[in-house]
Parts: sequence; C-alpha cells; structure tokens
Amino acid sequence: MSSGGAIMSHGGRCGREQAMMAHTERIQFANAEDKQEFSKYPTKAGRRSLSRSVSQSSTDSYSSAASYTDSSDDETSPRDKAQVNTQGSSDFCVKNIKQAEFGRREIEIAEQDMSALISLRKRAQGEKPLAGAKVVGCTHITAQTAVLIETLVALGAQCRWTACNIYSTQNEVAAALAETGVPVFAWKGESEDDFWWCIDRCVNTEGWQANMILDDGGDLTHWVYKKYPSVFKKVRGIVEESVTGVHRLYQLSKAGKLCVPAMNVNDSVTKQKFDNLYCCRESILDGLKRTTDIMFGGKQVVVCGYGEVGKGCCTALKALGAIVCITEIDPICALQACMDGFRVVKLSEVIRQMDVVITCTGNKNVVTREQLDRMKNGCVVCNMGHSNTEIDVASLRSQELTWERVRSQVDHIIWPDGKRVVLLAEGRLLNLSCSTVPTFVLSITATTQALALIELFNAPEGRYKQDVYLLPKKMDEYVASLHLPNFDAHLTELSDEQAKYMGLNKNGPFKPNYYRY
Repeated sequence: MSSGGAIMSHGGRCGREQAMMAHTERIQFANAEDKQEFSKYPTKAGRRSLSRSVSQSSTDSYSSAASYTDSSDDETSPRDKAQVNTQGSSDFCVKNIKQAEFGRREIEIAEQDMSALISLRKRAQGEKPLAGAKVVGCTHITAQTAVLIETLVALGAQCRWTACNIYSTQNEVAAALAETGVPVFAWKGESEDDFWWCIDRCVNTEGWQANMILDDGGDLTHWVYKKYPSVFKKVRGIVEESVTGVHRLYQLSKAGKLCVPAMNVNDSVTKQKFDNLYCCRESILDGLKRTTDIMFGGKQVVVCGYGEVGKGCCTALKALGAIVCITEIDPICALQACMDGFRVVKLSEVIRQMDVVITCTGNKNVVTREQLDRMKNGCVVCNMGHSNTEIDVASLRSQELTWERVRSQVDHIIWPDGKRVVLLAEGRLLNLSCSTVPTFVLSITATTQALALIELFNAPEGRYKQDVYLLPKKMDEYVASLHLPNFDAHLTELSDEQAKYMGLNKNGPFKPNYYRY
C-alpha cells in the first residue's frame, strides 16, 4: 500500500492479474465484472458519457452512501423501465419501485433521530401552513431528506423531487417516496444527461406548476430560470442551502435578474455551525475510511479552504494525528487557521509532499492539472464542497492517462510513468457520495429549510422583495431550541430586570444579526 493509502481491488491477486492483462487498453478494470459492466454502455458520444461509464460498476455497494441496493438490475436505465406503484401511478422514475419497503424502514430509522422535525410536523400539520404550496425540490435524496419531504406533504404541500448529486441518491428511499405518491426522479449513478432530464421531468409536467423552489446547489433554480422563465416569474420564493447555490442567487440579484424573493439558508447560524462544521468534522473521516482504508496518523494533508467545512475537516484530521496545512485566500480565515495551529501555505509549495488533498472552497479549478501532475504516487484527492468544479477532473480524461476502477467511487488515475493518484467520487461531494452524514445534523438543516419555506410562502405581500434574504434570527433560535431536548438541555431564563438591562425580549432573539457565533 502506498503512503497515500491507495487500496487494492476486491479481486485480490486475481484482480491484479486481470488488470495487468488489460494494460494495453485505455481503460483498465480491477475485475471482470467491472469490465463487463463498462462494455454495456456507449462512450461519450452515446447517451452515457465516458465519465459515467467508468463509474457505473457497483454503484450500490456497501461502501457508498449507505445504499444497500442489489445492483443486479443495473443493466437497464430507469428511463427505459415501465414502473407503476401500488396506487397505479407512473409519475416517477427510480431504480426499482420494488425496493420501497426497504426504503420505508430506512426512513423510519431516520425519523428516530430527527425528533425536532417530527415535532414541527405534529405542531403545524393541523394548520397546514403549506396548503396550496407546490414545491419542486432538488436535494440529496436520502432517508433524512425523505423525512423533510414527508413533513412538507403533511403540512399541506404538493412536492416533486429530484437529486442534486448523481451519486448520493439512496435508491430504496427514492422508491419509498415514489410509492407514497411523491413524484421522484432520481437514482444513484445517473449520467449528466439523466441529471438534467430528471430536473426537467420535475418542472415540466402537465397540469402542475411549481410556486416554490427548494434547491441545493442552484441547478434547479438555474434550469427553471433559463428554460421556463414564465414559471420562474410566478414562483413565490426560493430556499437555497449551499454555498454554490447562494453565490448564483447573489449573482442573479446583482444583475437585476432575480424576480422572486430567495432565502439564503446556507448562511443561517444553524446551517453554518451544525451542518457545515460539526457534520463535516465526522463525515470527512467516514468517507475517507470507507473508500481508502487510510491510516491518518502522520499523513501529510492539505485542506483547501478554512471556512466552516474546512474547520470541521481539519479538526477531525488533526485529532487522528494527521499533519494538516491550509490554503486560504481570506486573511481572516487564514489567521484563524494559524491560531488553531495550522500552517497556511500555497498549494504549489507543498503539493509534492502531500498524502491527501481535500478541497472545500466552493470555487473552481482549486486543484489544477499542473498540480495533479506534480502529486506523489498514491496521493488521495477528494472534494468536500458541493460542486464538482474544484478539482480539474476533465483534464484527467486524456489519452495519456489511464483510469482504473478499484472500488465504487474510487478511481486510480495512472500516469505514463506508473504514478497513481487516487480520485474519490470523480471530484464530487465526498461525504454524501461515499459515506453517510449524521442524521441529527440533517434534522437541523431540514427543520431550517421547512421553516424558510413556510415563512416565504405565508409572508404578506411586500415583506420580501426580489432579493436574497437571511433566515430571521428568531427562526434560527427556534430551530436550535427544538433540538435541545435531545440532550436534556435546560435553558436559563432571563429575569425581567436582566432583560431590561440587556435591552432584550425575554423570548429572544438574544443576539443581533451582526453577531458572530
């Protein structure tokens, strides 16, 4: 095993021999099943691109995204299947509707650790605050997201849903949602063409027009804005939860093209501190361990970006004995990294020594081809940001380089001199593509999203203009308070005298909007 934690294939010695026999081919395979799977699909000119073909094998293995689905039916694209749920509806497209029962058990397990969202559901379902809302959603489709979707339905909303990531869908959960009557268009291992087709099927349907958008990454918003401008103008509100999507919304607003109010959930305190920081602190290790079996003690790791995601990743890696350094463009974040005991460097200065490279900036071309060329043998490269633009993966699909699939979501990129770089999830979001994230943290984010939808949908005319807004502080505090009973936490209450002295309402909000937590 190389110093970067490069792994051997499941096929052991047999897999190595087969790989050597296939050396003359441009694409190598760790075992015969991978090669057979690859041969079923055309190359980039066909419906499935090369990038999807080399990623198709074992997309539902135990090591990826907690989707324990049998992959025996992977030969046929869901788009080519005629499926009907028990209600007689065919308004969905999932891997296999027969997996619904197993998906339902996954959802029930998730509900046990999402008590705050369930509590919100019980408190508000009598009032039906989302009655009349037609929500089109584009998020990761996992058991936790399913709890959110079913909460929205219980509160009166009609929902149509698709996936924001081609690798993160739990097929059995998508089937369970489709079985209950929620139109879902998503499956694990979509091609790029499938991805946009699924979004279009959610938006473009006869007799139904969305009036609310819940997005993660901005792809759905972008599609509706570009392809269906008349629908976009009639939307009452957009809720966006990612750095990438929020950035795109602010760009639209600055250009004067955002004609609906939008809620920036990503920069709410409950999202930033809990989903971005605490979630990534745990899930970065989970994703790397499942895919590479790497030993972190003594490894040289560079984390690109020291925002909340970067802070979470660095804390976890440092605790396991990794030697961590940081790249940053922001002097404030850089100074924070220095005070936390991390070296701040330029990537080009240290790239030759690194065992692991992790991106989490939300930017593009953070790791370039020139830097990939300079990496040591066995270096592990992965992304913890939402978008797959941070690592220049496209430049690796060239004639002189060979791709070898060794595990689900794990590719060895082989240079002519024999050097191997271990690329995870083809540069897409590591934790949701290759592992899982803590249910409790997702409960916090999902509750925030639900409240943001309720706020925008029910807001009186004129409260929100055609701009991007932060979640009201009072709502942030309410989300946190709903989760405190999980820890048997008891808040101290201000006396009247104390509240008057501080100039606060006894029931909050307790901090001004400019306060930095």
